[in-house]
Amino acid sequence: MQLSKEKVLAQANAACKNTLMETLSIEVIDYGDNFLIARMPVTPRVHQPDGVLHGGATAALAESVGSFASHVFIDTEKFFVRGIEITANHIKSIKEGFVYARATFLHKGRTTQLLDIRVTDEANNLISICKLSTIALPKKK
Repeated sequence: MQLSKEKVLAQANAACKNTLMETLSIEVIDYGDNFLIARMPVTPRVHQPDGVLHGGATAALAESVGSFASHVFIDTEKFFVRGIEITANHIKSIKEGFVYARATFLHKGRTTQLLDIRVTDEANNLISICKLSTIALPKKK
C-alpha cells in the first residue's frame, strides 16, 4: 500500500521529535521525485547576537533537509544515511519570517549522493546556497 503525500509528510515530521530539527522548529512541507522542501521560522531562537539568522542554523536546516531527502529515496530497511560534507554560502540576511530549504539531487548514486540546497525567504529571495554530500551505509544484520 502506497502512503499519501500527507501521511509521508506526517511520518517525516513525527520522526523529528526530540531532535535538532524539532529544536529549530524545522518542518518538512513537500517532496517530489527529485526534491524535498522544509521550512524553519526565523525567530530570536536562531539569531546571531546582532539579530539576524545565524549561518549555523541555516547550515543545520540545509543538512537536515538534504539528509532527509537522501533518506527518503533509499531502501531504509537495508541502509542508513549520513552527511559527509556540507558547504554554505550566505548571500543575504533575514531577521524574521520563514526560510525554505529546497534540496535537489545533483547525483543520486547507490553509495553517495550530492544535493544542491537553496535557502530562500518567503518572497523567494536567495538567502544561502548549500551543497551536501551524503553516504548510504549498510545496516548491520
